[in-house]
Amino acid sequence: MGMPAPSTPLFPWRHRAQGDFQALLDAHVAAADFPCVGAKAALAKGTLAVLACDRIDSAWDDLRIHDGLMHFAADYRAEPGLFRSFAVIFDGPDALSEDAFETALWQRAQSISDKDVWRGQGYDKGVSADPDSPHFSLSFGGEAFFIVGLHPNASRPARRFARPTMVFNLHDQFTTLRDQGRYEGMREKILVRDEALAGSRNPMLARHGEISEARQYSGRVVDAEWKCPFSYAGTPE
Repeated sequence: MGMPAPSTPLFPWRHRAQGDFQALLDAHVAAADFPCVGAKAALAKGTLAVLACDRIDSAWDDLRIHDGLMHFAADYRAEPGLFRSFAVIFDGPDALSEDAFETALWQRAQSISDKDVWRGQGYDKGVSADPDSPHFSLSFGGEAFFIVGLHPNASRPARRFARPTMVFNLHDQFTTLRDQGRYEGMREKILVRDEALAGSRNPMLARHGEISEARQYSGRVVDAEWKCPFSYAGTPE
């Protein structure tokens, strides 16, 4: 299955920058020094979907983003497969500090999660809704997602991108890689490539299930005292 359409059934229109943002991300991931081999695989398969939006510090597109995630999750359940990502690229602001980007990312995550509750979606039973839990993941449309934040002012080169971006990766794909015995090898390959790019390994890249993944979403290096600002508004079953 190829990438989903850049519009959604609830909002069947394209943002003015849709084509430009898709091309921008494709070129970024295709670059020889880009470290994430999973994203490269998604690009090669045509399953790196992009939804262009306005501002990451505004709720304007949140329902449209949630609609896209709902259909992305439904498409995955209908035809499961590795290496699919749903990238939401925002037109700005481009001058956010790491702290400001982290704040905006979690505001969007909270708002989109609240819409998941409002639209009657259950939380993925395979993960925890508690951001302090080592089994935490966000859930949209009944599927768990891990977010990778990208923006122009990221301290880690691998997280730098021309526009503020939230890449939603299916948590189920990490489980599948583990079941196939491929997770550790892929993780090590990403770490080696990241070290070659940045000169050091990313200290925030913990193994899934060891510590809350929420600490990794924005890309900012955080200490042990960091508290996730997310709170699930529903009642996990």
